[in-house]
Amino acid sequence: MPIVFLSPSTQEWNPYVDGTGNEEMVMNMLATKMEPYLRSSGIAYVRNDPERYVAGAIADSNAGKFDVHLALHSNAAPEQFSGILRGIDAYYAPKSYESEMLATIIANNMQQIYPLENQVVARPTNSLAEVLRTKAVAVLVEIGYHDNPEDAAWIRSNLKQIAQNLVLSLTDYFGIPFINETEPFHGTVQTKGSRLNLRGYPATTGKILTQIPDKTELILYGETDGWFVTNYNGKTGYVSSEFIRL
Repeated sequence: MPIVFLSPSTQEWNPYVDGTGNEEMVMNMLATKMEPYLRSSGIAYVRNDPERYVAGAIADSNAGKFDVHLALHSNAAPEQFSGILRGIDAYYAPKSYESEMLATIIANNMQQIYPLENQVVARPTNSLAEVLRTKAVAVLVEIGYHDNPEDAAWIRSNLKQIAQNLVLSLTDYFGIPFINETEPFHGTVQTKGSRLNLRGYPATTGKILTQIPDKTELILYGETDGWFVTNYNGKTGYVSSEFIRL
C-alpha cells in the first residue's frame, strides 16, 4: 500500500490578508484534515517537521521510502499584482511522467471545487526544490493566493473539502478506492483456524501482502464493497469483511 510524505508549508512569515493566520498554520490545518481520509483510504503518511524547513523536509523525505512527496502551500503574487491574482497551481517535475500525471489529476479534481475552474492548472517547474530534489514522485500545490481576500476566505472556509479532494487525487493516482472519513473501529479475524489474507487491493485478485492468524484483533480504518482497510505488522491493506467479526 502507498505511503506519502506530507509536507505543509513552513513559511510562518507569510500572513493571510484577512488576518486569520499565516501560510504555515493554514497548510498544517489542511494536512491535519487530510489525515482521516488518508487513514480510511489505506494510505500511510509521514508529516514533515516544521522546524526543519524546506531543506530538512527534502532530506527527511529522501531518507525514507515514499511513493509520493506532496508539498502544500498557498501563493502570494508579486508586489505589483498583490491582492489581484487568484488560482491554484500544481507544480510537477518536467522530466517525470509520474509527477506530471499526479499534478494533472490534482488540477482536474481541484477544478471541481475551486470557483474559477480555468484558473486551476498543472505547471512544470525548474526551480522548486521540493519537486526537483526529492527521490519520491513529487508535486507542490499552491492552493490559492493568501494575499487575495477572496482566495484567503475560500481556503479557510473549505479546508475539509480541499483535504478530501487532495486525498481523492492520491487514490486516483494510486488506483485504489477513495474511502470517506471514518472513525477507526475494531474487529476480530474469524477464519476457523486458517489465516486471513491481507491484500494490496480490495479484491480476491489483489496481491497478498501477508497473512493474519485467526482470532487476531484488528483496528479497521475504512470499508469499501465488502473489504476493510487495516494494518497488520506494519503492512496496510484490505481484508474481506466476510472473515471479520465486529
